[in-house]
Amino acid sequence: QLQLVESGGGLVPPGGSLRLSCAASGFTLENYNVGWFRQAPGKEREPISCVHRSDGSTLSVTSLKGRFTISRDNAKDTVYLQMNSLKPEDTAVYYCAATSDPECWLGGDKYDYWGQGTRVTVSS
Repeated sequence: QLQLVESGGGLVPPGGSLRLSCAASGFTLENYNVGWFRQAPGKEREPISCVHRSDGSTLSVTSLKGRFTISRDNAKDTVYLQMNSLKPEDTAVYYCAATSDPECWLGGDKYDYWGQGTRVTVSS
C-alpha cells in the first residue's frame, strides 16, 4: 500500500518552532517532488511549499517563506517542514503530498499521494 505519513505536530506556544516530517511507505519518496499543505479549521486547504526531487530546489508561498522552510534528506527518504515563529493563525492540519510530475507545484490537484495529516496547534 502506497502512503505518506506525517509526524511532528503538536501543541506549541506562539513564537515557538516545530519540525514536521514526511515519510513514504510502499514507494521511494526520493523519486517524487513533495509538497506541504495545510488546512485550518473552517478554511480551505492552502499550499505552503514544494521541494524538487532532483536538486532540492524549492517553491514556496511568499507569505510563509520567511518562517517556513522545506527540505529533504534523500538518504533518509524524508521531507521536512521547519516552522519558526509560529503564530496562532498557523494552527491547522498539515499534510504532505507527493507528485510524479517533473515540476514542483503549489496546486494540490497536481499531487498523486497524500498523507493523513498531522495537527499543529499554536496556543499559549
